[in-house]
Amino acid sequence: MIENANDLFEQELRDVYDAEKQLVKALGKMAKASMSPELRQSFEQHLEVTKGQVQRLEQVFESIEVKPKGKPCEAMKGLVAEGQEAIQEIEKGEMRDLMLIGAAKRVEHYEMAAYQSLIMIAESMQNDSAVELLRETLSEEEETDQNLSTMCQEMLGGLASAEGEEDDEDEDDEDSEDEEEEQETARPARSSGNTKTRKAG
Repeated sequence: MIENANDLFEQELRDVYDAEKQLVKALGKMAKASMSPELRQSFEQHLEVTKGQVQRLEQVFESIEVKPKGKPCEAMKGLVAEGQEAIQEIEKGEMRDLMLIGAAKRVEHYEMAAYQSLIMIAESMQNDSAVELLRETLSEEEETDQNLSTMCQEMLGGLASAEGEEDDEDEDDEDSEDEEEEQETARPARSSGNTKTRKAG
């Protein structure tokens, strides 16, 4: 039962603790499912960062003298499921990578909101040590989100360039076909002209 800020803080803390533990399990799978070496490395690096965030949350539990314990986070469960759908339904390649980035960004935004909420509650409780720990994690989540956005933009830019090159090739093929048709049309006319010249002679 939640009766005060301390109870609310503990409840929210347990929720995000479970969320981070779910993410530890999911990130390894997302890394293996990625085609892009850069994306795979990003997931692997964030996996190690997330393990550190779990330990940091355990320090926050200590600051309120409560044993670390998670509460099933249904929101994270659903977000992780979206990443799994991309892995199962889409073949390994650029489209799957983009889907994985989208799923990862939704995770990051959920986590950022959760940590922002925890920080506000900790500030109201004047729990400075918890505020410092939580802000450190929030900063990491924001950095990860920005890195994912940069990778997404680069991938989309590469796809647009590739599509542009294909369009140019199609136009070149059409131009070549038009030139061939013009040449074929012109040949009989020249042949007819030559015939008339010989008859006149």
